[in-house]
Amino acid sequence: MEPKSLIQIISEEEFLPLVEEAGSQFFKTFNSFASLPDKRRDANRKCYSNLIQQAELLESFMDEHGARQNKTWSFFTEYVASIRNLVIAGFYLKHLVDRYPFYNLRDSEEQKEIFFKEAQEASDFLNQSILNLYKECLRAGEKNNLNYSRESVDPSQFSEVEVNKQLPKNAEDEQIKEDEERIIDMFEKMSNVAGMMEDMNSRVRQKEEDLKRIVPEIIDEKKARMVLSLVHSVQSEFDTYIKGTYIQKRYAELKNFRGYISMPLHLLEVTIWLTHFYERHEDEIRQGECKHIISTLVNKDELLSQIVNFCFKNCIFYIHEGDLLGKELLKNFVKTVRYELPIPTPLGFHARPSTYISLIVRNYDADAFLLVDDEKFNARSVMSLLQAGGAIADKGYQTVVFEGDKRVLDDLKILADHNYCEDTNIPAELSYLKSMRESA
Repeated sequence: MEPKSLIQIISEEEFLPLVEEAGSQFFKTFNSFASLPDKRRDANRKCYSNLIQQAELLESFMDEHGARQNKTWSFFTEYVASIRNLVIAGFYLKHLVDRYPFYNLRDSEEQKEIFFKEAQEASDFLNQSILNLYKECLRAGEKNNLNYSRESVDPSQFSEVEVNKQLPKNAEDEQIKEDEERIIDMFEKMSNVAGMMEDMNSRVRQKEEDLKRIVPEIIDEKKARMVLSLVHSVQSEFDTYIKGTYIQKRYAELKNFRGYISMPLHLLEVTIWLTHFYERHEDEIRQGECKHIISTLVNKDELLSQIVNFCFKNCIFYIHEGDLLGKELLKNFVKTVRYELPIPTPLGFHARPSTYISLIVRNYDADAFLLVDDEKFNARSVMSLLQAGGAIADKGYQTVVFEGDKRVLDDLKILADHNYCEDTNIPAELSYLKSMRESA
């Protein structure tokens, strides 16, 4: 006796009443969305949240029944999945716009106006694309004899309660050990992300014909998720070591810094879902009749423009501004120290060691000085270091004192321990010197 298969094949006729029941709430919810006035501008986060939930439930139901591999229902399933992707992007965009006033950003009125205008254009594009896909989803269902509900859920279900009352803020501040090294590390992480994003931006040319190259060559779902992970790491350190503590109260602008983490974080979330949609559903990447239909419903050029000229552009801007603010705040946490270090042998502070010292100082965008008796020489300047080298040679000193940012001096000590790379390769701890040297 042959074992009975765990998977039972049902006919498309048997499947029809099942999908009608499973999709009932999906259609009612999206009918309500389609009925919202003024291009769905009234859609709020709760509305998008309901749309996401119903789209995910129906997509899961279709996948559980193997609908993507069925000729009759594959198109319908693809439209539902496409709708879900764009609705999630719409949710994150709406969340970003709603939270903007609470981020305490230093945007000028002109910058604020431009951002909201661009955000509204992006929202209108997403909402219209969702509606186009939904109408095509209905047509695909009708072609399969699907009887869907023409009813709509009560729009009041989408109403968000306006919160203007809060409990008194009388909880004691969490007693967190002051860990300046971790706070400094957080600012440095933000600076590293800013540098990486600026490098990506240097390869972007804002021309319409270049958009298909930029996505996915420079920015795609994988790269967006990677950057999101880095920004999320910065947010995690902020929330662990700063948020709600006496440190935040002491330095009021730390609250502004948190906003500059949140803005790119949510912009990257929108980027992820838009690039996912483009890579998963647009016809140029995945061929097929359904993909071709989708490309006629969601304007490809507009989609790419929103990814590059709204999401990516603003993400770079707010990360850059956050990095600038971080550098200002960093001065409150860095320690100024003095280290006595040996001079380079056998030639002293000539061009090569002086260049490495200067690059280390510039890497941290900090202050450091080489002290010769009562005179200070700026360690950021190769010329200043060469002048100091002459004075040191005249006096016959074998060691010198450096003063400045502890991070800089820690790296200078590593450099000195390797004789300023006079007869050795750049140590792994200072690997950043290689790229800086090449670009100098």
